[in-house]
Amino acid sequence: MRYLVTGDQMKEVDHYTIDTIGIPSLVLMERAALAVVCEIEKLVNKKSRIWVLCGNGNNGGDGIAIARMLHLKGYRTTAILAGKRESATRETMIQLEIAKKVGVDLVDYPDFTFGECDLLVDALFGLGLNREVLGSYREIMDQVIASGPALTVAVDIPSGIHSGSGQIMGIAFRADVTVTFGWEKLGTMLYPGKEYSGTVVVAEIGFPEQSLSTIKSEFFTFEPGDANKVPLRPAYSNKGSFGKVLVVAGSRNMSGAAYLSSLAAYRTGAGLVKIFTVEENRTILQSELPEAIIATYDPKEADASTEAFKELLGKQCEWASVIVLGPGLGRESYVKNLVEEVLTNAYVPIILDADGLGAIADNPDLTGYFTENIIVTPHLGEMARLTGSSVEAIKKNLIAAAREYADRFGITCVLKDAVTIGALKDQRTYVNSSGNSSMAKAGAGDVLTGIIAGLLALGLEESDAAALGVWLHGRAGDVVQEKYGGYSLLASQLTEEIHTILQEQTR
Repeated sequence: MRYLVTGDQMKEVDHYTIDTIGIPSLVLMERAALAVVCEIEKLVNKKSRIWVLCGNGNNGGDGIAIARMLHLKGYRTTAILAGKRESATRETMIQLEIAKKVGVDLVDYPDFTFGECDLLVDALFGLGLNREVLGSYREIMDQVIASGPALTVAVDIPSGIHSGSGQIMGIAFRADVTVTFGWEKLGTMLYPGKEYSGTVVVAEIGFPEQSLSTIKSEFFTFEPGDANKVPLRPAYSNKGSFGKVLVVAGSRNMSGAAYLSSLAAYRTGAGLVKIFTVEENRTILQSELPEAIIATYDPKEADASTEAFKELLGKQCEWASVIVLGPGLGRESYVKNLVEEVLTNAYVPIILDADGLGAIADNPDLTGYFTENIIVTPHLGEMARLTGSSVEAIKKNLIAAAREYADRFGITCVLKDAVTIGALKDQRTYVNSSGNSSMAKAGAGDVLTGIIAGLLALGLEESDAAALGVWLHGRAGDVVQEKYGGYSLLASQLTEEIHTILQEQTR
């Protein structure tokens, strides 16, 4: 697991490290510059033409130090000073004086003649950018972009990218490599900032761990090796030891979602899976997944909410230790009764997905049955229906949207997008770092629901199961992409690779 920070949080870490721990800011600046130079030397040779674009802040100071180190190593380097020298920070002024004394080519922007550039070092803005880039800075960025540098290395974050949301603040440089310091920033994890950041290198420059403890480090992600968080299976056990998953899913001509969720739950480790679906699905589900228990109902009885239906569904809920509610249920009128009965009868974790969320959006009063054991897994369109917001507004503020919905009801919200966000009920926020665009296929979300259910069945609590489930799902997608490329993935293939990731815990 690794922590992620916003620009504001990183500023707090900076201040604590400098003012309380006592590590001089110039020491941190020198180590930051060395880290960037190390990456630059992997990309170019000493004949390459290198521009270092420097702003007035400490990010610009990093840039001037980088230009000096490259110059002393014999690289053809020019530092372009974008702002007025007299407005620079104290540390940047010191770096300027040092650079002058060792003969670095320092040129103020108005006097610089643009030509060919092999490598741009982007040290214009740091983490503090919080408004649209306008005026002379916009002009500078336009000119640099128009000159077409062959490669770009960003210092801490690409200029023009918001460090907290990843949004483009009017204009932004597109980096091939971003060297960030201490901890990765949210802005390089979230789109479009993720796309603009290229390969992100997190450089250790001397921040002690206790500096991070001074802020509320609620943002995190998983990485290879974190599969060991999945509970081990004790030798002395039976199928009942690993949970009972009830999958309330499927409708006429819609058996696939129930199948995928159930198969994924089994593949993740659940001991027993029962599918509660319409009678029409019995034969195909028994044929495709004979390991599953099948229980069926009559939609007409569900629509009428008969006592027989309520009793039948109540018994299924009593049997379960985890419930999946929604995949492939459809939009018929009886679905509302089905969702309401499960929410009122179940006292176990419930993963509410797909058409189950549609029923909630159509009948907002059903949120009155939400308890802390609920996990909702909407994609952007479903989230828009649940909240009354627009897809575009949610996309620009993924974390805020997920966090607000989760906090409003005291539940866990997994908001699915190219980077999925898990707003966990324990106030932590998971930002996913696995997965790829090949997973944008029908059924992939049903597999995610099943994986989370399997983890809950194994004994993980809701927050941990949601976050780890998202990561495992993405990792399975990465394995499939490596094998079959970016176009041909099928959702069922994700279930076939779950074992690949789970094996990491026992190696």
